[in-house]
Amino acid sequence: MEAKFLLLSSDDKTVRVLRRVLSDLEIGFVHSSTSDDAIRRITRERFEAIIVDCADYAEASNVMRACKAAPVNKRALSIVLVEASVGLKGGFELGAHFVLHKPLTVERAKASFRAVRALMKSERRLQLRVPVQVPVSCLGSARYPAKTLDLCEGGMAIQFTGRVPRESDLRFSLALPGITDKLDLWGELAWEGGGDRAGVRFTNVTDPQRKTLRTWLNSQLPEPEPDDPPVVCRVKNFSPGACYLTTVSPFPKSTRVILSLPADKPEIRASGVVRLTHPEFGMGIEFFRTTPEQQQQLQQILKALRVAGDSPEIHVAPDGLESPPENAPAPHKHKHPHSPSLADSPNQPGSNAAVDDALVHLFQQNALLPVEVFMEQMQQTTQAHNSR
Repeated sequence: MEAKFLLLSSDDKTVRVLRRVLSDLEIGFVHSSTSDDAIRRITRERFEAIIVDCADYAEASNVMRACKAAPVNKRALSIVLVEASVGLKGGFELGAHFVLHKPLTVERAKASFRAVRALMKSERRLQLRVPVQVPVSCLGSARYPAKTLDLCEGGMAIQFTGRVPRESDLRFSLALPGITDKLDLWGELAWEGGGDRAGVRFTNVTDPQRKTLRTWLNSQLPEPEPDDPPVVCRVKNFSPGACYLTTVSPFPKSTRVILSLPADKPEIRASGVVRLTHPEFGMGIEFFRTTPEQQQQLQQILKALRVAGDSPEIHVAPDGLESPPENAPAPHKHKHPHSPSLADSPNQPGSNAAVDDALVHLFQQNALLPVEVFMEQMQQTTQAHNSR
């Protein structure tokens, strides 16, 4: 499926570079030279990404606000092209997922847009819904019978026999056609509609469950879209709770990622979320570590990194963007004793250790610093920690 991007730019050189880059990556786009035309398109057409040339900051801000307000483009990736006068901070303050510095070159732009395409495919896969109606048992403070309406890798729409329960976190058990074993998945109610219908966002999905879901969903599609290869990075720094990776193709803040050490057999994996990004240089990732599986995977990858030497190679693949629940009913005050809390969701790494992790704290406090200043602070933090 060819992607559809919107490019707003009146700079002929920028348009020429992006036309070549997007064509090489098999990404289709439409071009607007004025903000009024871009806003008109945003309100009427669906785009998977919006590229805004920030030559006029006020106009760029208007376009970004229009994108967030348009229901059809709320989940579109946003890429802002900035001059040195606006800088990294100014680009992210507009609400961009990616910020690229002008003037663009073909090589630099292609490296960045490879990350854009990989994340776009991941988002598309997570949101691609397959209609299916099978019984599903929902367990919270009580048992709620229901049936599925459609299913995707990130969640499902269901219809309850009665009204939607007044609690958010539930355990769902269902059997998919052609799959022998039942799936038992934790999820949270993300939206409610019509009194008996609700949307479910899966939480704490294990690797085997994810593989089962993906295999079944792909079997329902005539031509499943292949994922892009993972981004090759180098480990610059790591701690028990986080790592900083150098790469010319970093993913944006709030991207969920799967990290792997391909040299190890079997492959060692861990998961996390991008907490800060430096365009064309690197990204800071906080590890997920709330479930036993996540903790075990994290310990394995940390052990491997400790013996790997300086700057070992690591592969990073996107697993969609974090997004806050929309219109989710408030959790029931008498929550089921075995139900995970929102703080335990994989969208929120949430760990007592996070408070004491110097690298995580550095990511949280210094996300918008220039990369040179951030790298100095990271080195100072590491030296201070090692001298204890």
